[in-house]
Amino acid sequence: MQIPRILVLGATGRIGATLRRCWPTGPMQGQILWQSRRAWSGQGESWVVLDPLRQPEALARAAGGCSAILCLAGIVPGQGQEKGRRLGDNIALAGAAVRAGAATGAAVFLTSSAAVYGNQPGVLEESALLRPVSEYGKAKAAMEARARVLAAELGVRVCALRIGNIAGIDATLGDWRPGFRLDRFADGRTPRRSYIGMQTLARVLGDLMQADDLPDVLNVAAPGTLEMGALLEAAGLAWEARVAPENAIEELCLSTRALARFTTLKGVNADTLVAEWRAMKDST
Repeated sequence: MQIPRILVLGATGRIGATLRRCWPTGPMQGQILWQSRRAWSGQGESWVVLDPLRQPEALARAAGGCSAILCLAGIVPGQGQEKGRRLGDNIALAGAAVRAGAATGAAVFLTSSAAVYGNQPGVLEESALLRPVSEYGKAKAAMEARARVLAAELGVRVCALRIGNIAGIDATLGDWRPGFRLDRFADGRTPRRSYIGMQTLARVLGDLMQADDLPDVLNVAAPGTLEMGALLEAAGLAWEARVAPENAIEELCLSTRALARFTTLKGVNADTLVAEWRAMKDST
């Protein structure tokens, strides 16, 4: 199978940092062009420095010869005020990626989030109605919708990746600190979420970059759900329980049936997630 050349937008973010550690040691080696908005010493020839929103021509040039554009660029909760940017910029960044795809013929992968589903019971297929409750989820849902319309107008292949919790980049294991508190529901359980390990995510994304006939949307996670409390306990990290508020989301479970057509998946496992997180920490 021929490995595609890929332009990764937003390569300095948390997912980008994971891919930069994992992909150079695998089949993606030498096929990646990483994008950042600022230059620093030692970036090398595999980097391109540009602002996707202000330099569309430079973005199109960078994407020339690439068969895929992976758009990791975006704003996450807490970043907006710090960087003078808004969650709504997620829409503009996705649009920039789609236009670059139109200019070059590259397929575009947009990183969305499980947050677009909001608080819904059961196993959520990609066809489920989107009912986001957080501002971040609403921004990602709007990004998907606008990008889908633009892609249809310009004839661009776009796949929105609704990624579950990434262990080590999430608000639990990734943001743990002494005195960390978790919601506990009436049944004694902590929030249950679809998870994926950092190294597994890199492998799955690499598989998707090489796949044909991808759908417009894919959930990205390991099968099943895991309690947040169980994840912290597997990592040996102490936490305190608090009564869950009425609007807390008890479970968010992503269906991975569609994803399984394009990559190999194993059921979610706390020890595996922690091992992948520690391996990535040790590699920094």
